[in-house]
Amino acid sequence: MVQQKFDVKAWVCVGEEVFDVLKVTKACLSFPSLAWVCSPCYSNDLDTTQNHLKNVIAGKKFIVVLDDVWSSNREGWESFLTPFECGSHAGKILVTTRLDTVASIVKTKHNEAHNLSLLDEEQCWSVFANRAWDPAKSRDRSTLEEIGRKIVKKCKGLPLAVQTLGGLLRGKDNEKDWNDVLNSEFWELSEEDSVILPALRISYFHLPSYLKRCFVYCSLYPKDFEFDRDELTLLWMAEGLLLQPKSGNALEETGYKYFDDLVSRSFFQHSYTYVNSFVMHDLMHNLATFYGGKFFSSILELNNAAKHDTKTRHLSYDENLMHGTIGELIHLRYLDLSYTSIVTLPESLSCLYNLQTLKLRNCRKLKKLPSKMQNLVNLRHLDDFLTDLDEMPRKMSKLKDLQFLSCYIAGKHEENGIGELRELTHLHGSLRIEKLENVKNSGEASNARMDEKIHLTTLYLSWSSFEESEDCDSQSEKDVLDKLCPHKDLKKLVIRRYRGTMFPDWVGQSSYHNVTELQLIGCRNCWVLPSLGQLPSLMRLEISHCDMVTKIGGEFYKGDATDHHQEIPFRSLQYLEFYRMGCWEEWESFACDDNNDAPFPQLEMLVIKYCPKLRGDLPTFLPSLKTLQIKGCEELDCYLPRAPIIRELRISGKQEARMRDLPSISHIPGIYVDGKQIRNDSTS
Repeated sequence: MVQQKFDVKAWVCVGEEVFDVLKVTKACLSFPSLAWVCSPCYSNDLDTTQNHLKNVIAGKKFIVVLDDVWSSNREGWESFLTPFECGSHAGKILVTTRLDTVASIVKTKHNEAHNLSLLDEEQCWSVFANRAWDPAKSRDRSTLEEIGRKIVKKCKGLPLAVQTLGGLLRGKDNEKDWNDVLNSEFWELSEEDSVILPALRISYFHLPSYLKRCFVYCSLYPKDFEFDRDELTLLWMAEGLLLQPKSGNALEETGYKYFDDLVSRSFFQHSYTYVNSFVMHDLMHNLATFYGGKFFSSILELNNAAKHDTKTRHLSYDENLMHGTIGELIHLRYLDLSYTSIVTLPESLSCLYNLQTLKLRNCRKLKKLPSKMQNLVNLRHLDDFLTDLDEMPRKMSKLKDLQFLSCYIAGKHEENGIGELRELTHLHGSLRIEKLENVKNSGEASNARMDEKIHLTTLYLSWSSFEESEDCDSQSEKDVLDKLCPHKDLKKLVIRRYRGTMFPDWVGQSSYHNVTELQLIGCRNCWVLPSLGQLPSLMRLEISHCDMVTKIGGEFYKGDATDHHQEIPFRSLQYLEFYRMGCWEEWESFACDDNNDAPFPQLEMLVIKYCPKLRGDLPTFLPSLKTLQIKGCEELDCYLPRAPIIRELRISGKQEARMRDLPSISHIPGIYVDGKQIRNDSTS
């Protein structure tokens, strides 16, 4: 209910750090829900960043949550508020803190601080029972409830304690298990004897030994750290903390299960910042640090390394010390050189036969990998995203245990060509294949066996840019793309700089029932868009730089000949963007009997930018549209869609658009012409 009341939403965990105005402001802008309404801000200048935020929230209802604030810097707080002064009066900033001094600074004469009391016994019981019992299993629980209420009383109204113990006892119907918790000796510890809540100690004590090791490992991270499940699993794996699975599952799957178990017991909680990130409560972090002792100690600065105990297990390695020594680290399993300026990797890296994870993300100066990479037979994770590799090493097909490969550069030779992907059947997650112009024919493309890589969720297919004078066999290009057809459970597809004039039939087939996001970028030779309207789960569609497309017609909405049953076109689409379509002139309406059959029933945001020749009508009825943006479409002179719940209208450029069939236009919160907000009434 709260989320529906606001146009802009952001949640920032500030933590115990000094209140850094620039950092917190940038964190507000980087919140995922804002990615749909604003471009990223990369500036490190406070004024520039605040102006960016000011433009985002101008005239909008916003809610910003600053969670767990400890700094009582009044000057910093007042500076942070600057861009919010132009927002709607209905905007809200919510601050959570444990310090009265912070509350006294941020409160206003209209908004006093609200002191949260402990939960009462019945509220605690509700939280506990919700975690401890599966509602689908109905049985007599009177005895367990009697024990459970006694446990809850010992938690003294602390929700984290109640929630954690509820998770511990979930699925356990044996009275002994419940009595063991009730009668634990940890309850007898006085507050002076222990800085750790007894309930949390009990939860840790009852963890399986393998989960204890994984949990304590997390003490190496600072408080409020955003954990990524996949990343943490790789580190657990490198440390040998994961038990070998008895079934045929991958070791990574074991790590994911460990992580999910810890989440279910409240040792981790979902973060509000990113969809797939998690945080650890401060009290849980204290628990991990307490049990980690001297064996787990975080080295935050290289200068302080000598001050730590000799039993320390964690080391940050300076990239400048790597050459000449790395080949000696024969037991190394995890190596992360991401975001460094490294230019080359030593050939001795190929001797690290135990290496499981090699991360080179954003090493933009790196041109090549060691020539004998095929020797790393235990390698499971290779992240080379945003490097500048010219080609892949030869015989990558020998790395048969590879579970993740972010980017593969198709080479010109058989030993580093696209066919080397054929044996990498266990690839998970996202895969980019670049320099597809090096694939000579459909036979080579077929050798990659893309349809057999059933664990891939995201696929990027990219050709390099080419000159107009460069020869290009359109049919051959189409045949190559046809043979790169992925498996049917793919979720995201990006095709960049494809050089054919038409797309093969598989692009847009309704059998791709899980595709939620599709991008067609820089396909400059294509004169007709594929049939995409029958993709049942497609939620986001971006089409840009398709220079030869002059008309978007009926084929855009309909499926191919194999689709015997035609559904409402684009029935799940929420975001649609056309960008820099230089020759696009007409957007043909879809013929339907009534509005119930009209396309785009769920479309919330429509963006059309820099389409200078577009003249035709836009879709006539968009019942779910909230935001419409039109920019740089000088020839566009049309009626805008009927959009009964539209909340934001942005029109920029020389085009004139008639505001017809926009009921309640006076109640649209944001109307912008040429970047300037105009009055919210029908006469404006």
